[in-house]
Amino acid sequence: MRGGADRGDVAGNLALAYAKETGATKVPYPIRLRELEVLRTEPVGPSLVRLTLGGPGLDGFHSHCDEEHVRLVFPDDEGVLRLPVPDGDMLNWPRPRPVSREYTVRRYDPDAGELDIDLVLHPGGLASEWARSVAPGARVPVAGPPGGLAVPHGYDRYLLAGDLSALPAIARLLERLPADARGWAFVEVADASEEIPLIAPDGVKVTWVHRGGAEPGVSDALERVVTVLRPPDGERVFAWVAGETTAIKPLRGWLRDELGIGAEDRDVTGYWRRGVTDFDDDHEH
Repeated sequence: MRGGADRGDVAGNLALAYAKETGATKVPYPIRLRELEVLRTEPVGPSLVRLTLGGPGLDGFHSHCDEEHVRLVFPDDEGVLRLPVPDGDMLNWPRPRPVSREYTVRRYDPDAGELDIDLVLHPGGLASEWARSVAPGARVPVAGPPGGLAVPHGYDRYLLAGDLSALPAIARLLERLPADARGWAFVEVADASEEIPLIAPDGVKVTWVHRGGAEPGVSDALERVVTVLRPPDGERVFAWVAGETTAIKPLRGWLRDELGIGAEDRDVTGYWRRGVTDFDDDHEH
């Protein structure tokens, strides 16, 4: 994780982002390493588990934007916990890189002193297996967030789309849209059992896309449903898409070439790639 700014810069950039009618903005934060305590875990449907973290280490946590990510750091195969080293408002990650996994900030409540992270459960996954059995009181190093994506409220329509890995971010984005927002949210899941309650403005239609028996990351179900959409002529649309990087690649081109949505009005990120452990974000903004 690189970048960073002091509190004044963060506040100034954030104010600038929301002052604009359109044009999403990346807002940098000072990047910190914290030791947090597991307060509780709970299932969110059959395929997600919510990890609630807290403790004194959460003091001063930065969370100002609509989309943010942190990294949980784990011991390596030999049980050695290697950590990034603070360097001013940055973290230096040693080589070989410490074992870590990146997750969306689902909720941050400074008054309650709680940070929620929703993890996708899948067999053999380092973090998901840890989350299945971790007990309250356990401690985990958490790095970041290095910044966030601020989405202004001046768009005519919003288009959100992603797979199960993107569901926590989509849920948070929906909750933070203005009450009068209009648009669409598409979430690819295996079947109806993976659907969870979402809070969305009345003008945003939520569509659950079932991929059936296909494995995660190989179905074109999301692409087929989303690319039928045709926003009204003359309206400014903000598009946010995330998921398996190969599966969402056609949507990158569709947003750019078919809908003509400019780079400042779209955020497309490959959260993961099939067969690759701890995939580094494939980001286009």
